[in-house]
Amino acid sequence: MKKVFLSTLLMLALSVSFVSCRDGENKSEDAMEEADDAMDDAGDKLEELGNDIEDGAEDAGDAIEDAADDAGDAIEDAVDDN
Repeated sequence: MKKVFLSTLLMLALSVSFVSCRDGENKSEDAMEEADDAMDDAGDKLEELGNDIEDGAEDAGDAIEDAADDAGDAIEDAVDDN
């Protein structure tokens, strides 16, 4: 009777340990997939940010160029008036 009880207890312990290892493997795979998705999202956001910065720099350059042209025109007008 004692051997049957111990054998049953051993089988139960082994089955629980194998199931819990499999669950741990699935959880680690899920965590890896979530981390991969998060990295993809971060990369996309950084790319968008880079594009926004590039667009802002182009707009600033255009504004500076326009301001320089306006200043040049104002100087020419002032010289012509004199």
